Amino acid sequence: MRAVVQRIKEGKVVVDNTTSGEIGHGLLVYLGVAEGDTIEDVKYMAEKLINLRIFEDDNEKMNLSLLDVKGEMLVVSQFTLLGDCRKGRRPNFTEAAKPDTADALYMEFIKLCRQMEIKVETGVFQAHMMVHSINDGPVTILVDSKKDF
Repeated sequence: MRAVVQRIKEGKVVVDNTTSGEIGHGLLVYLGVAEGDTIEDVKYMAEKLINLRIFEDDNEKMNLSLLDVKGEMLVVSQFTLLGDCRKGRRPNFTEAAKPDTADALYMEFIKLCRQMEIKVETGVFQAHMMVHSINDGPVTILVDSKKDF
């Protein structure tokens, strides 16, 4: 499971001219599910992102987590994070999980974050989405449950 995590001031996802999810201060999470991912990857990713200390404290040091700042999370499913561009010019997506598996694990991630008392808004799985955000910093972090990077 891979994620691109951005610290944002606000964000929203629009599908067919309708806002599907909108948050204030918090994290925008682009989440990609890989072939072979399990509930253990979901648990790792939820724990890691909610507790990731990328918010500034009073000394302007990144020491606070999403929980600490009572932030919100906007989660957007994005299989393209599993694209392999090492050969040719067109990405290969064979490492991405099949849609049924990806959707189930995506929903488990959202459920687990909500159980940890995080307000979570989402995009629409497999939809064409317009993602709007105001990055804070900017701070962008890459996280992989297999620790590939």
